[in-house]
Amino acid sequence: MSALLDGDLPAASRTAGVALTGDFVSDRARWLWRLRLGQMDADPGQARWMVRQVAVGDEGLVVGHAGFHGPPDEVGMVEIGYSVAPEFRRQGYARAMLIELLRRAAAEPAVTTVRATISPDNLASLATIAGFGFVEVGEQWDEEDGLELIFEVPAGRNPLT
Repeated sequence: MSALLDGDLPAASRTAGVALTGDFVSDRARWLWRLRLGQMDADPGQARWMVRQVAVGDEGLVVGHAGFHGPPDEVGMVEIGYSVAPEFRRQGYARAMLIELLRRAAAEPAVTTVRATISPDNLASLATIAGFGFVEVGEQWDEEDGLELIFEVPAGRNPLT
């Protein structure tokens, strides 16, 4: 993540062992790497919950990244996050990432609830979570993203897998 934060895509790709897309060094992504590195510096145990690149196929084509915003909180809630690189959108990758995040959450005994926060204007992400049992439970203001709708689903409840 340090190489990504520095904008050094070749070094980050070498470290990851796969060719990362330019989306990993965008201004928006660098904000994310800064945030996650700060979390891991404060508590290295959080690293296993953090974002990871998503690779598909035998060649390990990286199509985006996905993970959790951190470990489960005191009531067992984890928030998911995923992003598909622009050139790979509308091909089912976000849905596949969501399925894997829900599977991972269901496998963790400490997780009781999975949360997704989505801008009301992000129709693609709203469509991605449809059919997975997410229920809108409120809204919040995010300094980076603006207004977000808050959706939650009990961990382990995944009707599509």
